[in-house]
Amino acid sequence: MPSSKRAFTIDDLWSLKRLGTGTVSPDGAWTCASVTSFDMKKNESTTQLWLLSNDGKTQRQLTRGKRDGDPQWSPDGKWIAFVAKRSAGETKEDEEPQLYLIPFAGGEARRISNLATGVSAIRWFPDSRHLAFVSWVWPELKTESEQAKRYKKDKDDKVKATVVEHNHYRYFDHWFARGRKPHIHSIDIRSGKVRNLFASTPFHLPLAEPDANLFDISPDGRELAFTHDFNPDPRAYSLTDIVGMDIASGKWRKLISRNANTAEMAFEAPRYSADGRWIALLGTDYRKRYNELARAWLLERNGSKPHDWSAGWDHAVQGPLLWSADSTAVYFLAENEVAKPLWRLQLEAALPQEVRRGPGEGGTAIDLRISGNGDTLVYARSSQLHPPVLLACNADGSGERSIEHFNRKTMAGVRLATAESQQITGFDHDSVQMWVVKPTSFKAGAKKQWPLMQVIHGGPHASWGDVWHWRWNAQLFAAAGYVVSMVNYHGSSGWGQSFMDSINGDFGRRELTDIEAATDHMLASGFIDPQRVVATGGSYGGYMVAYMNGNVRTPRYRAYVCHAGCYDWVSMMGSDGYFWTGLELGAWHWDDEARVLKQSPHHYAQHFQTPTLVLHGEQDYRVPYYQSLAYYNTLRARGVPTRLVYFPDENHWILKPQNSRLWYAEFLAWCDRFAKGKQAAQRRDKVRIAPE
Repeated sequence: MPSSKRAFTIDDLWSLKRLGTGTVSPDGAWTCASVTSFDMKKNESTTQLWLLSNDGKTQRQLTRGKRDGDPQWSPDGKWIAFVAKRSAGETKEDEEPQLYLIPFAGGEARRISNLATGVSAIRWFPDSRHLAFVSWVWPELKTESEQAKRYKKDKDDKVKATVVEHNHYRYFDHWFARGRKPHIHSIDIRSGKVRNLFASTPFHLPLAEPDANLFDISPDGRELAFTHDFNPDPRAYSLTDIVGMDIASGKWRKLISRNANTAEMAFEAPRYSADGRWIALLGTDYRKRYNELARAWLLERNGSKPHDWSAGWDHAVQGPLLWSADSTAVYFLAENEVAKPLWRLQLEAALPQEVRRGPGEGGTAIDLRISGNGDTLVYARSSQLHPPVLLACNADGSGERSIEHFNRKTMAGVRLATAESQQITGFDHDSVQMWVVKPTSFKAGAKKQWPLMQVIHGGPHASWGDVWHWRWNAQLFAAAGYVVSMVNYHGSSGWGQSFMDSINGDFGRRELTDIEAATDHMLASGFIDPQRVVATGGSYGGYMVAYMNGNVRTPRYRAYVCHAGCYDWVSMMGSDGYFWTGLELGAWHWDDEARVLKQSPHHYAQHFQTPTLVLHGEQDYRVPYYQSLAYYNTLRARGVPTRLVYFPDENHWILKPQNSRLWYAEFLAWCDRFAKGKQAAQRRDKVRIAPE
């Protein structure tokens, strides 16, 4: 009997709610989560707060604003603070996000801040009467009124030029605010009185998206620990320290005294233990390599030397480190091959112990939180087969249960493809993992042959985990009739430091061998049509398909899709991460031009022959958009069929609903044109094939 379920579509993808764990009540009974919904017709999103009982029985809406986020539960359990842009009564909407407070027992939210420079990254003091937050201010100005006047002047200034003499001046999709720095402030929730805790000090948080993970408040409320780089002009990477500041007096001290073993370290994300004796933090040792894994470190507040807590463990620790209520262990997340489980590290232990993973290949957990009493862990977990679901379990990992059902109805009504984890033999005879996602109509043993789509991940030090991907959704590709192959090539994260390091200074070669081995493996299966093979990728994956266009000298790939791909390593000096380039490639181009060119796709332009779709967003500073324009123009000049899809209002990612719909449609239409024929491509809704 035919299934009544429908095929998964782009509209299904954007109808799904996107969930943030948010905050857990001190007693562990409730979670306040942010829930983002999208309106395809209006091309916009709304984010609101919901209360979820951690037994999974109750789900009710708490706020009804359009942009309510970053909820934080007060230690006494009475209040939930959050950040929002709202209009109050007859007043106009907040120009910048402000701090709001709503009682857990019910009632209206009230605004407790009114800062021209706005509010972000909030955290409660232990007394439940004060909150800490970040605001980008002009350090030389002393009062809120001065800040407000300067804010208006800057906003009204007809000259928007930025003048810099620093190494770091923009990040991902935005320039750093002119003359402003991220300072930590405190606010009294009753009076609304604000104090800049960094006033008259040299301190500010690191400029690249400073959040509440970068600071913490001691259990007695007297000390602030925060991340700071004492170099006024950080070089290739920030060598950050942890500073402790007495909140009453403003006196400060370095909590870590650097020595030969810590001279090239970056420390961040400090977290006080509940008894106040310890600070757990993340540390990265850049003496070893530019892409060294982050480790858990431990610092005793009496002044002892920091201890490399997870030194013997070959996995990257993802912070923040969350203390147990008895101060004997921390909880955190870390990749283990394709899974990202929950882990626990005891004070006296050398190695962490796995606490909880999902079924099948294990899934990917994010946004881990712990209740104030230490009894309940709350997190979101997704897999190749489902979007993130909010879950809770006991501190020992037992009793896992779903605490929400936002997307249950939608997911129950669609057919999903299977996702199989397989091992192949890749470069240097190493075992390499790959995913194979097959269409729902696939039948083993049938004589039918299918088109193959290689989907190459970015990074390169990332991976295709057991995770639901919003921007490169394998289920949508499989629903379009493709067998999807996703290879965790040499350089991918999750398989230890040496596997990740293996490509350093020699980009492209090992990865290509792994991808070709995967294609060979799929062709040997007998169910792939060798005349209908395409390869696609974004960012470093886009680099790889451009590299393949010049280095795969046979027509085995009928088409490529290159989204935001690195095309020319010399002109990638315009990236916001330009300082990594010489470390990644093993040399700067002025020191060893031949070595750099060998790794750069543009060096092989004379061999380009495969039709390529090029996509990019103008606000992308990680891989500047001119990389794609240069690639597209080169392909046109060489007479290679190519098509450009350019988004002036997107960054490295495609984030707006209607833009995403067009992106997927163009993506699949291009693949269809060369793997299924032009008529199949033209049948795709809302895609116009432009005349060549």
